[in-house]
Amino acid sequence: MEKYLHLLSRGDKIGLTLIRLSIAIVFMWIGLLKFVPYEADSITPFVANSPLMSFFYEHPEDYKQYLTHEGEYKPEARAWQTANNIYGFSNGLGVVEVIIALLVLANPVNRWLGLLGGL
Repeated sequence: MEKYLHLLSRGDKIGLTLIRLSIAIVFMWIGLLKFVPYEADSITPFVANSPLMSFFYEHPEDYKQYLTHEGEYKPEARAWQTANNIYGFSNGLGVVEVIIALLVLANPVNRWLGLLGGL
């Protein structure tokens, strides 16, 4: 009985570890997807319409005519997206998200890194 009570008393630590692992998996997954063109294409409207991020694109006001749907390939749209730094921004965002995942995973090794990833 004492063994089970001891295990239950550690439930909060097990729960926090599982939450950290879940958050890291989600950030890693989403971050790695940012390196795939269809994911980069899908965040274009959010970045182009953002007052804080639209400066990353060369011509954010023209994005609507060059939108592609998932799995669709239009060479002229891909050329415009490449010229307007859509994929560069998406890759940068992917790197940031993967770093956040790694920092969250680093919590057992270094609490300060885990805290930095959680911010």
